Amino acid sequence: MSDFLEVLSNYDILGAYWINLSLTFFAAIFSLIIGTILAMMRIAPVSSLRFAGTTYVTLVRNTPLTIIVVFAVLVLWPVLGVQFSETFSINFFWLAVVALSVYHASFMCEALRSGINTVPLGQAEAARAIGLPFLSAARLVILPQAFRGAVAPLGNTLIALVKNTTVAAAASVPEVSILMKEMLDQNGNYVLPIFLTIAAGFVIIVIPVGLAVTYLSQRLAVSR
Repeated sequence: MSDFLEVLSNYDILGAYWINLSLTFFAAIFSLIIGTILAMMRIAPVSSLRFAGTTYVTLVRNTPLTIIVVFAVLVLWPVLGVQFSETFSINFFWLAVVALSVYHASFMCEALRSGINTVPLGQAEAARAIGLPFLSAARLVILPQAFRGAVAPLGNTLIALVKNTTVAAAASVPEVSILMKEMLDQNGNYVLPIFLTIAAGFVIIVIPVGLAVTYLSQRLAVSR
């Protein structure tokens, strides 16, 4: 046991997890913003907006995340010239954030749309009856209630995002899965303990998120 602990001390495991958490934080914010816009497009009174939102969700949600990450690294940056920093590590980090945000925005959209479906139709009709335009009705009436009804699915998407940050390895982001591979390559006699240690780290991260989501979904539940 002491030998294994000495092996662990040679690696910055907490630093690697911090990168995963940073990816989760920024991607969660951006994907929620994009997902909210997409949800509004999907319920908009303009048919072209509904079509565009539906097309985005259908295409992106059914595209493997790894392909989106590789596209960001091999096309978005060298071909289209999208660059966030002259430092490779920082640039790859933000390219991974873009890929994660674009992908999970489609799931955020569907989670939020499920919350919109919980809002009684009469609420939107009453907003239109008093002369509120679509955006004002969505901002003041529909979205506040939709977010309350969508806490659970939004939380599930966040948990999936936490675990999907390991796909950033395809963008050469030095997160925990890359560190695990390095540890396994250099310490082949500790394969199972290393794997269990990394897995336990994700359990420690995900369980509090799940408990918080469960509490909020019960706390913010709307009585009908």
